[in-house]
Amino acid sequence: MQQNISTDRKNFFSKVKRVVIKVGSAVLTGAGEGLDQKRIEQLAGEISAIMDKGHEVILVSSGAIAAGLAKLGMKKTKGMPLPLKQAAAAVGQSGLMWMYEKTFGSHGKKVAQILLTREDLSNRARFLNARNTLKVLLEHGVVPIINENDTVAVDEIKFGDNDNLSGMVVHLADADLLIILSDIDGLYTADPRLRPSAELIPVVEKITAEMEKGAGDALSSVGTGGMRSKVMTAKKVGAYGVPMVIINGRKQGNIGGLFEGKEGGTIFLPKTDRNRSRQHWIAYTACSTGGVVVDDGGRDALENKGKSLLPGGIVGIEGSFKAGDCVNCSDLKGNVFARGLTKYSSVDLERIKGLKTSQIASILGHKDYDEVIHRDDLVIL
Repeated sequence: MQQNISTDRKNFFSKVKRVVIKVGSAVLTGAGEGLDQKRIEQLAGEISAIMDKGHEVILVSSGAIAAGLAKLGMKKTKGMPLPLKQAAAAVGQSGLMWMYEKTFGSHGKKVAQILLTREDLSNRARFLNARNTLKVLLEHGVVPIINENDTVAVDEIKFGDNDNLSGMVVHLADADLLIILSDIDGLYTADPRLRPSAELIPVVEKITAEMEKGAGDALSSVGTGGMRSKVMTAKKVGAYGVPMVIINGRKQGNIGGLFEGKEGGTIFLPKTDRNRSRQHWIAYTACSTGGVVVDDGGRDALENKGKSLLPGGIVGIEGSFKAGDCVNCSDLKGNVFARGLTKYSSVDLERIKGLKTSQIASILGHKDYDEVIHRDDLVIL
């Protein structure tokens, strides 16, 4: 697969069935002064054109807060109070969707609004319900337009961004490709706005620690992401076996050019040994509510021997959690090396940590499972 993307772009992209396209606030707004109607019209036209060629498209769109601030006669500033951001999102979301309804409608396409929070995707049942909804919408030729539910979300606005959300949507929709529309041409050797001599990196075969560290944060006044969040998103979708592309979303024709095999942007190649869907959900979507500290023997059993986590390998409990919750597994140095779904609560684990499985029943009065985390519910990070 990797060789096909690098050497024969047109052949690869022509075979993509389902694509997630993320468009950021810096692409949708005119210098931070509300929505750029002309650019949105162009985007709707380009996306409609690739849909007419048989590609299914899911759009992850920012822009609600920026649009709302413009309507309120305000500009985004650092340290803006959370309630004001939420109010701006409420004001701007309707205008953003009206714009999409109008522009896609002119090309004979229908759109649907889906507002999500992290909790919607971290709950397995709600995750699967959302997946089924997307499937039906795509079967009917509708363009799902997804955004974070900023009017009620707290952590999402503070710590999240739509780059991360788009990566989760790739898994949710079981998509074949993620396209990030940015306000620059792709990933550079340095920030081209600060260093004009920086060079565009056309293909990234492997994301290194140096690359993660070197990618910068957002410079835009209307965005929450940055190149670092894009690199981390590429890492996550790559683990699911899906490539990601960053292209300049403010240059007309870039989306169509990508599917025609034209050079441009940065392609992040995926891993060949992809995670299974359930593993990927545990690793990157489920919210961890606590953790367990594992001794060296326990870590070796999990990492190198493919074993389940037993109470005997646990030396400490972090946080409060229920049976069925997702928890982190840390070593004695504090490094998180795995995640999994626990079969015992933090209260019960405090009582049975370090013990043999044969002792569980006598301590708790019952023994539902031998394992704390079964191997099928565990992902090594």
